[in-house]
Amino acid sequence: MRELLCGSHRFSELRKGVPTMSPSLLSQRLKQLEYAGIVERRVAPNGKDSEYHLSEIGEALRPIIIQFGEWGETWLEREIENVDLDPALLMWDVRRRVDGGETPGDGRTVARFRIGGVPAQWRQWWLVFDAGEVDLCQKDPGYEVDLLIVAPVRALTETWMGRRDLGGAIRSGDIDLEGSREQIRAFPKWFTLGVFAPVALARTKA
Repeated sequence: MRELLCGSHRFSELRKGVPTMSPSLLSQRLKQLEYAGIVERRVAPNGKDSEYHLSEIGEALRPIIIQFGEWGETWLEREIENVDLDPALLMWDVRRRVDGGETPGDGRTVARFRIGGVPAQWRQWWLVFDAGEVDLCQKDPGYEVDLLIVAPVRALTETWMGRRDLGGAIRSGDIDLEGSREQIRAFPKWFTLGVFAPVALARTKA
């Protein structure tokens, strides 16, 4: 439900959001939600694949699920364990939330993330903004990089979740930005934080 509410519709997209769930179990859960009338299976725009969308009944659950998340951020304060620091899940969440309309200029913008404290195969990520679309790549897409973001996985995760202030993380050097002044200024605008980050930030400042 969380993934569907956040805008994931393809089976492959849903899998990225719940990486510890097996494909067979995910398929079973989707069938159960479809049977209950909460999820609708539709033909994708390409006319070939299938997509999963919340029905009217499912959409009615949105405020309830949002309230659960806000309640958790408000009252279930706990440290993020190292085992919970998942760069793939983090970057998938980032890709879903970024605001492509806030990148400088009208052409393609490429942001490269170099994440520290993770195995080599999870260190490099690219976000490609082009014509209102945003693609997440784990392999070099071959375009010139406009902005390089360098950060340990913990600093990036805590900032994304609202456990740390983005401006403070940048000023301290925990999140280092390399690029033109225009690109650096635009970063806080398009790097939209997690859904419940405002709740976490409010608690931190209280």
